[in-house]
Amino acid sequence: QVQFVESGGGLVQPGGSLRLSCAASGSIFNIYVMGWYRQAPGKQRELVARFSRGGTTNYADSVKGRFTISRDNAKNTVYLQMNSLKPEDTAIYYCNPYPPISTINWGQGTQVTVSS
Repeated sequence: QVQFVESGGGLVQPGGSLRLSCAASGSIFNIYVMGWYRQAPGKQRELVARFSRGGTTNYADSVKGRFTISRDNAKNTVYLQMNSLKPEDTAIYYCNPYPPISTINWGQGTQVTVSS
């Protein structure tokens, strides 16, 4: 069973930066296209950034130009560099294949709070 462990969240002031990490339990990046998602209180989970099969990247309009998704296949890890953070970026951030696969559980996520 594939598992993901997200880390790197925390409390940051508006305009600050964080780098999230998502460690997979096995070498799956050659099988699945990975994405980062987030869920804010009272809102549905949304896709933030993802890879495509061709290796290009796609971003939600709300984070375009501020967030960067990357990966290290040797470490089975996907990253999300978040710059110029805004209060509306506050959410729990998760990684998962794109599109999500019903047989793969969501991890615990990592909390990102942007507040002064």
